Amino acid sequence: MPAEDESTAAPGERAADVVDVFVYVVVLNLFIEYFPAVISETFTLSLLTAVLLKAVLEVVVAVKKRARTRFSAARTPAGKVVAGVLLWAVLFGSKFVVLETVDIVFGDRVSLGSFVSVTLLIITLLVSRLAVRRLLAASHPSRLAAR
Repeated sequence: MPAEDESTAAPGERAADVVDVFVYVVVLNLFIEYFPAVISETFTLSLLTAVLLKAVLEVVVAVKKRARTRFSAARTPAGKVVAGVLLWAVLFGSKFVVLETVDIVFGDRVSLGSFVSVTLLIITLLVSRLAVRRLLAASHPSRLAAR
């Protein structure tokens, strides 16, 4: 979720956050249904997991953008290599951050499976979020910001 105070966030940003959580709930519950390694004891836990994923993925996306900016700004080959390794570490390590955060918060009541299943889940979450935002932006450009 944005690091802004709720009173300073634009209404479109809050609406986009709510839509993201709804998308995450749907995708997460489809994974729970079709991937035996992805488990949530109750719908309420899957909803709370979706909110947690939203928060964690917002942080991951922000860090990834900073790493990508650093990569683009690097002028020397060594700088590009260092920035590239940093970007790779963020992309690779974020999966472990998601797994560990879910484990710390929910324990055995929620499991996102292995590295492979959580990677597929995160990619599906982000692609689904983008698709829904674009769909809504096309029909209501002023209501949903495609950040």
